[in-house]
Amino acid sequence: MTLVAAAGFYLFRYGLDRPVAATYALFAAVALGGLAKIPGTGRQRAATVLRLLPVCWLLVVVGTYLSVRTWSAVVGMLAVGFALAFAAVGGPRPAGAAPGLQLLYILPSFPPYAPGTLGERLIGTTTGLVLFIAAEALIFPEPSPPSYRERAAHAVRTAAHGATLLAAPPYALTDRDIRAAWEAGWCLRSLTVPEAERPAGAGMRDRALAHTGLATRTLLSRLAQLPAAPCGQPGPEVTAVLQAVARLATATAECLGGGPSSVEPYEDLVKARAHLSAVSAGPAPAGTPAPGTARPPDLPPAVLRRHADVLEIADAAFAMATAADLAVHGRHAAIEAARGRFWYAGTWAPVLWWHRLRGHTGRRSVCFQNAARIALALTAARLVAGVDTLPHGFWATLATLTLTRTTMDETWDTIRRALAGTLAGALVTAAALSLAGTDTAVYAVVLPVWMLFAFTVGPVKGVGWAQGLFTVLVALVFAQLAPPTWRLAEVRVLNVLVGSAIGAVFGLLAWPRGAHDELRHATAELLRRAAEIVVATGAAVAGGGAVTAPSGVPGHHSLQRAVILAESAYAQFQSEPAPFGGAPRRPAPRSVDWQATLMAGHHTLWGSERLLAPPLTGLGSVAADSVSGLGDRVAGRMLLISAALDPGSDTPTGRIPLIDPELVGSVTEPPGAPCLYYATESWLDSLVTDLTRIARSGPEHGPGPYPS
Repeated sequence: MTLVAAAGFYLFRYGLDRPVAATYALFAAVALGGLAKIPGTGRQRAATVLRLLPVCWLLVVVGTYLSVRTWSAVVGMLAVGFALAFAAVGGPRPAGAAPGLQLLYILPSFPPYAPGTLGERLIGTTTGLVLFIAAEALIFPEPSPPSYRERAAHAVRTAAHGATLLAAPPYALTDRDIRAAWEAGWCLRSLTVPEAERPAGAGMRDRALAHTGLATRTLLSRLAQLPAAPCGQPGPEVTAVLQAVARLATATAECLGGGPSSVEPYEDLVKARAHLSAVSAGPAPAGTPAPGTARPPDLPPAVLRRHADVLEIADAAFAMATAADLAVHGRHAAIEAARGRFWYAGTWAPVLWWHRLRGHTGRRSVCFQNAARIALALTAARLVAGVDTLPHGFWATLATLTLTRTTMDETWDTIRRALAGTLAGALVTAAALSLAGTDTAVYAVVLPVWMLFAFTVGPVKGVGWAQGLFTVLVALVFAQLAPPTWRLAEVRVLNVLVGSAIGAVFGLLAWPRGAHDELRHATAELLRRAAEIVVATGAAVAGGGAVTAPSGVPGHHSLQRAVILAESAYAQFQSEPAPFGGAPRRPAPRSVDWQATLMAGHHTLWGSERLLAPPLTGLGSVAADSVSGLGDRVAGRMLLISAALDPGSDTPTGRIPLIDPELVGSVTEPPGAPCLYYATESWLDSLVTDLTRIARSGPEHGPGPYPS
């Protein structure tokens, strides 16, 4: 940062005598290198900034021309501020770059209105960014962490190993194998993946890669929980399916490494699964069965239950292989993707972005809340600076941008520290300006040394030190652009005070609790929607074809949107600190495994799609009543947890009720039930497992004995 900022500034200020270009070269580097928090290694950050160059040019041009009047600059600040902040829906990279891009618009949007200097502004901005890109890519290179595809490939190989063990004597996994499955699934959780490697984009490949991770975690979980064969040795049909799953997983791992599509192993698993389904259905009775009755199988219930579990393993393997093929080969994927589960396959990128933006448009989205909060605060700061003609009003808007946080507690703590640091920096600045006077040579010599100190110590010591050191730094810069006086320090304090006050006001008025309460509301809504899906799916299965497509289940799309909002709220929740001092938030249960809640939503969607895939077979009256009753009981537990989480509930206790893990297994099995009954029972049992994991004993904890 010091090399880039100093090189660009001195090149134009003293080498070419272009003070405007010097200012923009310095602040462009500070914006994308200091203010922005782009995740990843130096080379990854350089690639991100390179792609953002056209956006940077556009912001400088728009800011320059809209600064002609205060009202146009204010309107532009509202629109640009919201758009840049709302771009966080695109993933960690645009979210991290947004503050720096905001600064590149703020800088030219203040007087003087000088469109004649646009060329210098663009030259300075481009030079600063090009130097920054080169420095990030070449100076102090960092080792690249494993990519998400590499992590997924490792997890898929672990699943292949587990399936191979289950298909051969002794037909079981050891504790060591189960632990390996747990660790492989844990490595795919967002908490353990560096931000730059998370597949969080709106494009098809990112969506497919995230889908691959979820399907792989589900496959690992199902393999680890597969019970032992009732007779000690599974039938040849079960062994064939597990062997096909192992081959498909091995081929999928090769595909994730850049290999070909796993078409042949996929087709082998299709055949093996179809044969197991036929065996599970049992021999047809003589004559034509009456409508609504099941064909009585000749297999015991324990065998049918294991068959249902293995069929679920096969379905997870299908989803994993299809998603991996889409993630690697995109539109050239060879495996045909089902339009229900893989709705994004073959969809144009602009349409996928529209789906992402539309899904986050609304006051319940934390991305929308953050964008509205920062846009309104920046607009107010620009209005105050324009109406009151604050000297260096740019600093007030910059203070609003850098000090506003997603919660009021954090905003106030940040402002308190920033004001103390700014005051200390102003005292140092006033003393330095009084002693050095107008001798610019002194400032030119001291500036790079102070830059190195500020860019090194500020991020480590916190916002107070950063604001104080930056106060001195900007004084050293502007002292070389215009004759300085000690009153520059006074102006700096005044602007930071104004910007802080505006940030505090909007932090208090606009969603002051951040994601803590919003996450509880989002997960409560997710569980309510999931309960609707469970009841509807149970009724459809019991009716033997009342619904012939997953999209026909009431609330299916609503649950998809609820999952998206809950995931974004959870992502912000991870970045927010707990309240400092005083009593904890009302009532904010920290002993909740939010990941288990999210997985309950995913498992509800996937299980419903799988069970309602045609052709649907009918159940006997006893089995149908049992399925409907089980669905109602599981849905009731979901609603209980939802009521405990929802801050808008009549009785939000904040205490998650404990769910009996044997809720499904304690139900008496109906005689002569077909395999579809046990498949539904297995799905509901997996949902109960997710519900039992939601309540945890502490804020930070590892997963349960199996990956989820």
